[in-house]
Amino acid sequence: MRFDVFTLFPEVFEPYLSVSVLGKAREKGLLEVHLHNIRDWATDKHRTVDDEPYGGGGGMIMKPEPIFAAVEDVLGRPPQTPVILLTPQGRLFTQDVARELAQHPRLALICGRYEGIDERVRQYLVTDEISIGDYVLTGGELPALVVIDAVTRLIPGVLGDPDAPEEDSFAQGLLEYPHYTRPAVFRGWEVPEVLRSGDHARIARWRREQALKRTWERRPDLIEKAKREGRLSPEDLAFLARLEQERRGGPVHS
Repeated sequence: MRFDVFTLFPEVFEPYLSVSVLGKAREKGLLEVHLHNIRDWATDKHRTVDDEPYGGGGGMIMKPEPIFAAVEDVLGRPPQTPVILLTPQGRLFTQDVARELAQHPRLALICGRYEGIDERVRQYLVTDEISIGDYVLTGGELPALVVIDAVTRLIPGVLGDPDAPEEDSFAQGLLEYPHYTRPAVFRGWEVPEVLRSGDHARIARWRREQALKRTWERRPDLIEKAKREGRLSPEDLAFLARLEQERRGGPVHS
């Protein structure tokens, strides 16, 4: 899969892209990230990419000319690749959105900066807008890295365990179950017996119930969504009903 990233600060990306899962994916040829400095398409001697906003107000606005020139020079006119603007005004980035984006062989990401970006970029160049949360960052570089990371994990062959992406938090609409490793006892705290039992059916059910319980406790909105979408089995629903009953009658025990 190929990402084309349009940014004013390409040097931000390489350290993160060179290590761990993403670094290995690039070595295997499963991931390509091409960084394009928008300033390279500015036409004046100062390589100007921003200007004062029409109508007054604080801050500077990214100019449309170098952005259009950069994207169309790299992707063609009109681009035949999804062009995504990272912005707080975009649709919320979720695991489902990551899966959707992973279906494309190539994606373009535009990283905003300053007070904002000229609206004509949104209207006539961008095909999608994505936000990673309801907060404001200095620029779109960190959101771009988040999108690249989340989408790359879904590419077949990137993770050593082919089932790993489906066991991550949010992959099935739930938070992930607890994890343990050696030693079996640490400072008197023991790993749950079921995980040491060797009974794979019991372990699978325990993990499912722990994921349900953790999601029910911390993100009840995800439980309601899973119910609406029919993702919960009769066993799941019965377990959640027991949790509700125990909540009304006293503390919930693992």
